[in-house]
Amino acid sequence: MASHGFWSLGGDNAGANPGSQSPSATRAWCQAAAQKLSGGIGSKLCALLNVGEVEKAAEPGSAKEPPPPATTTTGDCGCNKSCNCTKASVGFSDLYSTDLLPAMDGDAKTMTFLQEVVDILLAYIVESFDRETKVIDFHYPNELLQMNNWELQGEPANLDDILISCRATLKYAIKTAHPRYFNQLSTGLDMVGLAADWLTSTANTNMFTYEVAPVFVLLEYVTLKKMREIIGWTDGRGDGIFSPGGAISNMYAMLLARFKMFPEVKEKGMSSVPRLVAFTSEHSHFSIKKGAAALGIGTESVICIKVDETGKLIPEDLERKILEAKQKGFVPFFVSATAGTTVYGAFDPLIPIADICKKHNIWMHVDTGKDHVLFVANDDDIGAWGGSLLMSRRHRWKLDGVDRQVFPYFLQKHKHKKLMRCSALLIREEGLMQNCNQMHACYLFQQDKQYDLSYDTGDKALQCGRHVDIFKLWLMWRAKGTIGFEAQIDKCLELSDYLYNKIKDREGYEMIFNGTPQHTNVCFWYLPPGIRYMEDKEERKKHLHKVAPVIKARMMEYGTTMVSYQPQGDKVNFFRMVISNPAATFEDIDFLIEEIERLGQDL
Repeated sequence: MASHGFWSLGGDNAGANPGSQSPSATRAWCQAAAQKLSGGIGSKLCALLNVGEVEKAAEPGSAKEPPPPATTTTGDCGCNKSCNCTKASVGFSDLYSTDLLPAMDGDAKTMTFLQEVVDILLAYIVESFDRETKVIDFHYPNELLQMNNWELQGEPANLDDILISCRATLKYAIKTAHPRYFNQLSTGLDMVGLAADWLTSTANTNMFTYEVAPVFVLLEYVTLKKMREIIGWTDGRGDGIFSPGGAISNMYAMLLARFKMFPEVKEKGMSSVPRLVAFTSEHSHFSIKKGAAALGIGTESVICIKVDETGKLIPEDLERKILEAKQKGFVPFFVSATAGTTVYGAFDPLIPIADICKKHNIWMHVDTGKDHVLFVANDDDIGAWGGSLLMSRRHRWKLDGVDRQVFPYFLQKHKHKKLMRCSALLIREEGLMQNCNQMHACYLFQQDKQYDLSYDTGDKALQCGRHVDIFKLWLMWRAKGTIGFEAQIDKCLELSDYLYNKIKDREGYEMIFNGTPQHTNVCFWYLPPGIRYMEDKEERKKHLHKVAPVIKARMMEYGTTMVSYQPQGDKVNFFRMVISNPAATFEDIDFLIEEIERLGQDL
């Protein structure tokens, strides 16, 4: 397939990967890049593409010297025009981190060093979107350890070595932005989101008080309020907080549910409360049990509810097990429904579950798993799949019941992890998080500050130091608008429909369950010709279990694409395709199908 994008700079070699050309072709491409890109970026792209040569020279026992930095005929600094910049006079082999700011006269050296780093990053970004490049340059762990010197030393490395390490790290990194990377939901790369990450790291502050993060605290405030308005809560009232990910948000929900029912547990511990039990789907995310273990409730106190063929929780089994738990003297306090399960992408029937929770006075939590979006609700409130789907007019119907006052955990990562790598826990009851978690640390949360203390959010969080997760989402939302998010979400669902319709009746493919996928998850087996007509069902099952792992391994070794697989219950290993990469196209879906067949033809 022809490459789309940057390699067209190469004139006659347009569409080719310069890394796969002859040295003369590579030099020609670099010259074209140097002419068309400012700031020496073209030269840095060439340097990055030659990183393998640099690394070989750095290997112990290698006699080959690393190649000199690529330059143009107009100067020694790498710029494509005459200039007075300091690059020409800076040799990184003689510089160390101690020469950079805040060292005396370190500003020029710092700027030059950081420009080199930025050039490396920009080259990697451009390469990541080129379909002619590998998704991964795979090596086994022992090989990768031997190929590079990753050991920490007592003596400092010079900045030249630091730059080599930066290039090597990206060379062997997974290109999660690659249009053919489908391995998990953490796929794709948003340029505005990336800029926000860079700015956040540069600001290098913390989210526990307004005084150390005034803008970020306000952005979190307005974003959470906007999210609550989308849910449908009056005037966006309620509370919430951003957390590092879905597992932590799940634990937050369980923690709040326990505190709501038994506030004395905060001071007196689990010995002061009866035996608590929680309920969740057989297909729920493992973080529900992990949260129960961390909170001292115990994994045996998490009761799994049966699901139907498509992975949806069966409400009748939920109520039956709640009644059984009460008869044994246990206290049901928490039900975790799932809206968009990790594997099948199934949506539990939220309204019937909410009715059961209301009847038995149990906190309801709706979790889309660590890779999706989560909601929590309490008493007569209902949670609903959310996050990204709330922004889609075409697919919002899957959230029926969201108007019944959910307490949600909302958008995650780029990618929800679709939108960004963070989670937002939203709750309707103001003050509950504060009462549950506050410890009144006077050295941080003084009560005589000159501003409104409600903006000091650290005391309602489990963490003390809290990373600034908000800016990435806020800036992306600002750049795309809700309508832009809607288009991105609809596109991913359209691609999943395309994949399903293309393989459901295709020879060699078998769907895991009947019916169209409920979300972007498409689960299927590929049956190579050698096992399609096996009459012995057990033998066929045994062979089929090995197919997906072998094809996945070959994908990684060739570097052409990546897609995840797993077993589920009594079903042997199958492919789980989750589409969330904004760069993916119909042609990339076609490529994936063809690649699975090519790599599995002989199995």
